[in-house]
Amino acid sequence: MTSDQIWQPLVEELACLQRADRKAEFWLRDDDAVDPAPALDRLLDLTGKFTVPVTLAVIPALTDEKLVVRLDEAPHATVAVHGWAHRNHAPEDQKKQELGAHRPREAVLDDLARGLSHITGLHGARAVPMLVPPWNRIDAGFVSDLGSIGFAALSVYGPPKPASVAVINCNVDIMDWHGTRGCRDHGLLVQSIIAQLRHAFDGGEPVGLLTHHLVHDESAWLFLERLFTVTARTEACAWLPIRTLIGRSAGRAIPGKV
Repeated sequence: MTSDQIWQPLVEELACLQRADRKAEFWLRDDDAVDPAPALDRLLDLTGKFTVPVTLAVIPALTDEKLVVRLDEAPHATVAVHGWAHRNHAPEDQKKQELGAHRPREAVLDDLARGLSHITGLHGARAVPMLVPPWNRIDAGFVSDLGSIGFAALSVYGPPKPASVAVINCNVDIMDWHGTRGCRDHGLLVQSIIAQLRHAFDGGEPVGLLTHHLVHDESAWLFLERLFTVTARTEACAWLPIRTLIGRSAGRAIPGKV
């Protein structure tokens, strides 16, 4: 199958939306940023070229002013809080988790508050008070405390659950973590995006694309460039800044919910 054939279903889906005067909504989150690096440059250059806002989930304990200087040249990038140190505290027989019930509650919340303070102090207005838990996992018992330590939003992976803060989840991960550890098959990714678009128009969430620039193979970069190209060719698409999504979802947050 040629590249054009792989992407044709999405082209046709977007054409249908445009004829119906509807708009497909996308947003992009990229995890594990710490320092300037060639892969980060490539991500920022590519998203900048297509005017795609990108939210970088930055690991607070491992980052400093060097990233601030680099992002000063990337006004389309915002910064979220990626846990504290991206360190696993779960036993070997459990899934990796930094924000689990394996440590005292106060220690976990102190780490998160310190992470938010560090990221905000470094990045100022570029920082958004959104928590992105490492490995997309957080013990449900901590979610109700996020607002009290300054967070306005939470972003993991999968269908959102009601919470006391805005929940802005990713739902299409381009990486094949359990197989090749490279990019997933492009045709399967296109089908996943189409399915999410249809779900969005049934009351679901926008397409939340999840990337990890540090481990991208050439197939991952090719996929992103082609997706940005396809979505740029139609007025039926919008790549939304994270603050737009947080503002929209804040009204759906449920006080008292975990």
